[in-house]
Amino acid sequence: MSDLVEPQREKSRSVLPTLTALGVGGFLLWRNGERWMRHGLIYLSHAAWARDAISAVPVAWAVASRFVAGEAVQAAMSASKALNDQGMSVTLDFLGESVADATQARAARDEIARLLDEIAAAGVNANVSLKLTQLGMQIEPQMAEENLRYLLERARQHGNRIRIDMEDSPWTDTTLQIYRSVRDSAGLDNTGVVIQSYLYRSEADVARLIQEGAWVRLCKGAYAEPAAVAFPKKVDTDANYVRLMQMLLSEEARERGVYAGIATHDDNMINATIAYAQDNNIPPTAFEFQMLYGIRRERQLALVRQGYQMRVYVPYGTAWYPYFMRRLAERPANLWFFVSNFFRG
Repeated sequence: MSDLVEPQREKSRSVLPTLTALGVGGFLLWRNGERWMRHGLIYLSHAAWARDAISAVPVAWAVASRFVAGEAVQAAMSASKALNDQGMSVTLDFLGESVADATQARAARDEIARLLDEIAAAGVNANVSLKLTQLGMQIEPQMAEENLRYLLERARQHGNRIRIDMEDSPWTDTTLQIYRSVRDSAGLDNTGVVIQSYLYRSEADVARLIQEGAWVRLCKGAYAEPAAVAFPKKVDTDANYVRLMQMLLSEEARERGVYAGIATHDDNMINATIAYAQDNNIPPTAFEFQMLYGIRRERQLALVRQGYQMRVYVPYGTAWYPYFMRRLAERPANLWFFVSNFFRG
């Protein structure tokens, strides 16, 4: 009898931290609403104890795999080919951020270089996104810039491009500085950057990027930011998103060579973009919609059938936990999907 009881105790101990984390999220939702739940999940995305607890539960990866192509580059290639076959292009992301030492930064650089080689060898229609903290920005910004230059040179050899993801607001200035340094000083113009509509500063950033003829992805933002730097209310973030979209698709922007990725799953933002494009005779080839792997697949296909360009952001790698938690934080439906599958498992 004791042989049967002990495994049950071990199972209970293994899921207890996960149940605690889910309980915290549920309490925050009940007590303070969706905004506090989002902040709680963003906190958990950085918490080592939560990462260890949730990553150890098999059903966590089973659910995360809805949003992550796999842990190896081969899985990313397979997902990319399948999306290409459906008429969609891809942005590939080797997951990782906030590395602690130069060895980890070099390892990330080398894996991304391999990814660029694999894209060329497989002939898939894909470019690459990366985070500068994955390349060592928190250790030394110069280290991240040197690693980025190495990768941009590799990408240029393959006729490919790399977009720099935007992280939380303390890194916005440094990210833009590195972006401009590699593009202007090093002449590596096969790079672009991301702008987040929830930041107050983004309108000024977009205005400057338009003057520079930049390659820009516009998103809402997925980090927990203070009201001192970001719109606390969704309605204001949405209004700013539409304003920035119109700036990026304006005649001036297009004449200067701006190419915008309109990254959203929000029907209101999608419809506002389509309406603006139609009202201003902007062809579908002048911009692209972007969505995340595993989210709103039918909407992705519907936009392709309507003649719009769709690029799907496909992440892969073992460092999937922070990315997964941010996806849960973005939409309550994602959290419910995880919780229901957790108890089903």
